[in-house]
Amino acid sequence: MWDDVIFDPEKIQLLDFKLLKGQVETPEDFDEEKLNGFDLDNTLKLGFNLGEKLAKVDLKIRITANSTSVSVAAFTLFEMAFIFQTANLDELAMLDDSQALMLHPALGNSLAAIAYSTARGVLLTRLQGTIFQDFILPVVSSTKLLMSDSQVVNK
Repeated sequence: MWDDVIFDPEKIQLLDFKLLKGQVETPEDFDEEKLNGFDLDNTLKLGFNLGEKLAKVDLKIRITANSTSVSVAAFTLFEMAFIFQTANLDELAMLDDSQALMLHPALGNSLAAIAYSTARGVLLTRLQGTIFQDFILPVVSSTKLLMSDSQVVNK
């Protein structure tokens, strides 16, 4: 289906970014010396306004810091929204006969990769001075990110 469509990432423009939530919770008795690693949970949702050629990426990132010293873990939660405009969205996303959204795979991957990479930089700056300051959001496959709890919505 997409064989005749040439994907050009330069036709994607990031129009807006909003940090919807940036929360760090650390128990008073959390001992950084006994930090025992981090657990990461991501959720990514894509939404589209085909008429306006807009795409929205909602990204939720929860990081838990584990310690052997306390029963309650420290955590941080970030929710971010990214608004993109794609000049040729009408070629890359369309509704099929059953009104289900058909999306060019490179578009979804690109939107996820741009949002996730931008989030990495946001977290690096926002987590300075906290127990999460040495945490760096790992590099992940955007395909896996799209498959894990992601949803595609046409608005």
